[in-house]
Amino acid sequence: MRAREILQRANFEKGEGLLPAVIQDASNDRILMQAFMNREALEKTLRTGRAHYWSRTKKRIWMKGEESGHVQLVQHIAFDCDYDAILLRVQQTGACCHTGKETCFHNPVNSDSGP
Repeated sequence: MRAREILQRANFEKGEGLLPAVIQDASNDRILMQAFMNREALEKTLRTGRAHYWSRTKKRIWMKGEESGHVQLVQHIAFDCDYDAILLRVQQTGACCHTGKETCFHNPVNSDSGP
């Protein structure tokens, strides 16, 4: 599927211009993080092969690793059944989380949870 077709299929309206993006490590299937993509972030991701997201805090596009150097090289992209959420399987360089952890999901809710 080409970039233009992918962008046309994406349902940005349901999320008020944003798609929830789940990021998974392609080497071990571990969930690394969750972020949001607007149309421009998805287009840049498709064009460059590096993950770009919309920062709701900074109100701008940011490339994962632009400050840390811990970029995400996109290996595979899949939409959910309604095309209103997206899964990115990536090759993660360095730690994913800004805390230095491998994954952003490192806060277990109960003793049976956790990475």
